[in-house]
Amino acid sequence: MATDYLAEPADLAAWLPVGEDDPKLLAALKAASRRFRGAVRHPVTFMAGDVVTLDGTGRESVLLPAAPVTAVASLLLDGEELTEGVDFTWSTDGFLRRTGRCWPDRLRCIEVSYSHGWDPVPEDIQEVVVDHARAMYRVQPGVQTIQAGGESITYGAQAAVGVTAQWSAAVERYQLNRGDRA
Repeated sequence: MATDYLAEPADLAAWLPVGEDDPKLLAALKAASRRFRGAVRHPVTFMAGDVVTLDGTGRESVLLPAAPVTAVASLLLDGEELTEGVDFTWSTDGFLRRTGRCWPDRLRCIEVSYSHGWDPVPEDIQEVVVDHARAMYRVQPGVQTIQAGGESITYGAQAAVGVTAQWSAAVERYQLNRGDRA
């Protein structure tokens, strides 16, 4: 699977009258994947060795910007390497907890190399991305109703601009940093 897509092009093509290499199909799948990543605020797919610089909070815990965390390779505090299990611990949910003390209240003082994300992408994410891409593929921007002879097709507001309840539930389930960051 290409890392740009959160679902397989073949899964979307099964719903549409085009092949999995159709440019419009691929564009819709890429756009739906980007929208999901934007809504949950993390890449979703597995990334090994991602390096981030974090601000200290003055508290016992800081939150990494992506999850699930699968490994923490290294953590530097003001350039000095800390030891996992002695100086800090981490959780799959992305929390870094300082052992017996607090992180300093300073900007850009923590550098973490870690691995995170899913491989494979969870099936419920794949399903909502395919559904959203299918709606994007079929909708002609600005068109509510198409009529030809005795047949007409009307696109509802959800298909044109909105999201389904299933999409909203998946975003809620996988979203990070709710309310703690802009």
